[in-house]
Amino acid sequence: MKLLITAGPTVEPIDPVRYLTNRSSGKMGYALAAAAAKRGHSVLLISGPTSLEIPEGVDYLPIETAEEMYQAVAAQIGKMELAIFAAAVADYTPAKVAEQKIKKSGEEMTITLTRTKDVLGSAREVMGFKGALIGFAAETENVIDNARGKCLRKGCDLVIANDVSRRDIGFDSSENQVTLVYPDREEVLPQDSKEHLAFHLMEVVEDLAES
Repeated sequence: MKLLITAGPTVEPIDPVRYLTNRSSGKMGYALAAAAAKRGHSVLLISGPTSLEIPEGVDYLPIETAEEMYQAVAAQIGKMELAIFAAAVADYTPAKVAEQKIKKSGEEMTITLTRTKDVLGSAREVMGFKGALIGFAAETENVIDNARGKCLRKGCDLVIANDVSRRDIGFDSSENQVTLVYPDREEVLPQDSKEHLAFHLMEVVEDLAES
């Protein structure tokens, strides 16, 4: 099976030396890419900047900004049978990037932000993707309700939700605990290492792709 997996954060430049980003380490997406390759799939990993090693047997496409992520996915998703969107893509980006380093001046500084393109939300209607579509939802409250809303709005077959307000899982952690949120039901998986969890999740999404 041909898989597209996105991972890591995006970085949105403010000036030549500063940027906006988030706390995603990329570990879950990279673990999924490694598990998929070991299970014999053809994997394209599109990733924002991380400190992780590229998994063996995986094709790798690096990006930095949300716009670059959108363009890379749009160019590649039509070749895929399954797409897993594990990246933490910025919702907003600076409206203007300063050509030179912004110097410290007043007590306050205002940065105007504009909405980025919705990569996952564009997969169906804009990019025309017909395969199994899996999203991730990193939430701090109302985890199941927010994940199900995302699943229905964006045409996903499944959204994998986790509570990132917990310090023992999620961002920067080697472990995770997730809930599989389908359009009509949910299933809680026990806490496990991201590597072990990735193999379990691959079994789940393979069944979705074949159904």
